[in-house]
Amino acid sequence: MLPRVKGLSRHFTEESLRAYLLARSERRDDGCLIVRGYGSRRDVHQKVAGRAWAHIAAYAVFVGGYDPALDVDHRCAARDCIEPTHLRQVSRAVTCRDRRQEARCRNGHAREIDEVTGRYRRVCRTCNREAQRRWRDRRAAEVATARATHGRGPSASA
Repeated sequence: MLPRVKGLSRHFTEESLRAYLLARSERRDDGCLIVRGYGSRRDVHQKVAGRAWAHIAAYAVFVGGYDPALDVDHRCAARDCIEPTHLRQVSRAVTCRDRRQEARCRNGHAREIDEVTGRYRRVCRTCNREAQRRWRDRRAAEVATARATHGRGPSASA
């Protein structure tokens, strides 16, 4: 079963991987078993035990019957949860259909509904406007530097 998990170190047995995952995790009040992987960010998929995704390794060890052709999905929507009762294997179509979209972007701005797709826009207008302003400022600084370097700046013409 374990050789089918992509990126998993070959030195793990089922018992050692189970102990490893439990040692790196902690139980939350809502029932989730949150694992701490190689990264320090919270609520993102974690990598452990080589380069394997923690939720996939946990499904293979705790639940069993892992099929690499299917996705391992979280019922609780916490991406760093490895609680066996919160994990299920579903097709990619089900994963995409059940994906939740937030009404606000990561900076807290309200997102608009796209008329064509009927879903939230990927980037809110405020963040898009700020990103374009930063790009224009960078571009203007690059042009000014290039003109000063090649003798075409305002001081060169005087």
